[in-house]
Amino acid sequence: MCEYAFTNYKLHFVCTECRLSFKRHFPEQGHQHLCPTCASPMRCAGHDFAAPTRHDVRAWSVVAAVVGEGLRYEGFEPCGCGRDPKYRPRTRAELRARRAAARREGVPLAEALARRDAHLAER
Repeated sequence: MCEYAFTNYKLHFVCTECRLSFKRHFPEQGHQHLCPTCASPMRCAGHDFAAPTRHDVRAWSVVAAVVGEGLRYEGFEPCGCGRDPKYRPRTRAELRARRAAARREGVPLAEALARRDAHLAER
């Protein structure tokens, strides 16, 4: 059964500069959610984002890199039918390994960040 088909779930929106996260409905066309602290546009982090503590600057730097590449933290398939958690790096070491693999293999950083193993190409 499609999990997301019958209920309009809220998404997590983040401001990586202020290290804040809020759950909001997806904005209408042409509108954005603004950070209440700095008034900059917030980025969508997906349905299954777990925000680090506000004082964990290192973890937020990883979140900024992942969200900055246009990736989201999702556990369900887009329609919600299957639960296949997507990999996202959680530490700066994992982020460095994926950046190095992206440079070495000549793949986009977003593709390297989505890999579970930084050293093997996903086929």
